[in-house]
Amino acid sequence: MKVVMINGSRREHGCTYTALTEMSKVFKAEGIDTEIFFVGTRAVKGEINDLVKEIAEAVKTADGLVIGSPVYYASPTGEVIALLDRLWGTAGADLRFKPAAAITSARRAGTSATLDVINKYFQFNQMPIVSSNYWNMVHGSLPEDVFRDEEGVQIMQILASNMSWLIKSIAAGKKAGVKQPQDVEKIHTSFIR
Repeated sequence: MKVVMINGSRREHGCTYTALTEMSKVFKAEGIDTEIFFVGTRAVKGEINDLVKEIAEAVKTADGLVIGSPVYYASPTGEVIALLDRLWGTAGADLRFKPAAAITSARRAGTSATLDVINKYFQFNQMPIVSSNYWNMVHGSLPEDVFRDEEGVQIMQILASNMSWLIKSIAAGKKAGVKQPQDVEKIHTSFIR
């Protein structure tokens, strides 16, 4: 089993990465592998399309997805939005019905708005959204600050535990013959007609 994790920060080993690695420890203890993709400088260098291809290939065999972003003006980074727009167009069918979670990191505020933006991608694609015992966020300006946010660290640990349980439950259900919902052709309507 495997979870693909996206680090949407411009700092490769900053607060978002720290939160993701806390989750990775729990996944490892549960026997689930992780792979973290760093968006930051690759997006700035114009490598976003190559990164989308790499992630699209990884999610084909993944069992879950975690998207992490710091808060920039009460929203995910522009790099995360650009990546998700392209990834959903490229790999949407491979993401459908896979458990997903959004996490955010911030010095202070804007976290719930950022979670809302990312969660809408999951909802659009029929992905079960995994939760913790509070909003999936950590606080701090530096990675060492994240560790002082004991509640935030616990939220990441519980989130990874909950996602592990859901991934294993889905696998057990499939093994027992429970069929995944069938995808149906979407009905498109216009609000002006």
